[in-house]
Amino acid sequence: MTTSHPLPPLSPLCVYCGSADGNRPDYPLAAAAMGTAIAKAGITLIYGGGRKGLMGHVAQGALDHGGHVIGIITQQLVDMETAHTGLRDLRIVATMHERKMIMASESRAFIALPGGVGTLDELFEILAWSQLGLHHSPIGLLNVAGFFDALITVIERMQQEGFLRLKPERVLAIDADPARLLAKMAALTSDSLGA
Repeated sequence: MTTSHPLPPLSPLCVYCGSADGNRPDYPLAAAAMGTAIAKAGITLIYGGGRKGLMGHVAQGALDHGGHVIGIITQQLVDMETAHTGLRDLRIVATMHERKMIMASESRAFIALPGGVGTLDELFEILAWSQLGLHHSPIGLLNVAGFFDALITVIERMQQEGFLRLKPERVLAIDADPARLLAKMAALTSDSLGA
């Protein structure tokens, strides 16, 4: 595997995203591009182990460019035939709680792509853990087609109204371009976190 811009502080990197493609062609294209950027940067991808939706696209984007991909999936989802069978490192666990804990504990950075309530659950849990000081890892939003604009407004409102102890600008990077997002997250790692 060739690496164009290694960003070792971000590896392994956990991606949270939808198990559906969404209604815009931009979403699967951006997910595949995110996987490609992760692989080209020499970063190991950790994700939910699925083959459907944006999860499948991000994993395949990384695999197609020689990336190392780790999938964490529950036995229930394997039984439903949603597991990505092309992974060399697919770990099957009993519960969603175990899945989320392994994904979080083995990752040094986190990115959310468009998705539904499961994606938001994972994103906000990792933000809450950052606020509690349980990790000091950068978190990214791949803001495809302005998908996260309303959420960013809510987070800013939380800060303005005194409900956030963390400073979003110190832990959260936002961009619509995968390579730029990784660069912003690397800058957070070197310049801001723990300062």
